[in-house]
Amino acid sequence: MDTNQTEQVNLYALVGGDAGLRELVDRFYDLMDLEPQFAALRAMHPTTLEGSRDKLYRFLSGWTGGPDNYTATYGPPFLRARHLPFPIGSKERDDWLTCMLLAMRELGYSEEEEDLLLQAFFRTADWMRNQAG
Repeated sequence: MDTNQTEQVNLYALVGGDAGLRELVDRFYDLMDLEPQFAALRAMHPTTLEGSRDKLYRFLSGWTGGPDNYTATYGPPFLRARHLPFPIGSKERDDWLTCMLLAMRELGYSEEEEDLLLQAFFRTADWMRNQAG
């Protein structure tokens, strides 16, 4: 599926709306917290993940085409600027995407749904890189 088709899909509906998005974000952070392969990614987060869960859930709500729940609570996303203090290279980007893919697989997303979401996530995750390599 090409980029134009991806942008025409309402990702919020694809993930199952509010409940599905919350489930995806929670599983993503559960995996990050539990799986050794994501230890470096986990180390970039606070000791407790509740705030991170809430921020990602609220951000993704608007980003996927649902309600803009982030701005009302946290202000404009300034996503890249908020992540500049963290060294993000290709490995960190790929670890984040892998963790999200595993969450989608555990929740039973179809291959087509995974592909659509990963295309969209990749563009944003790649833009977040601030380190060479």
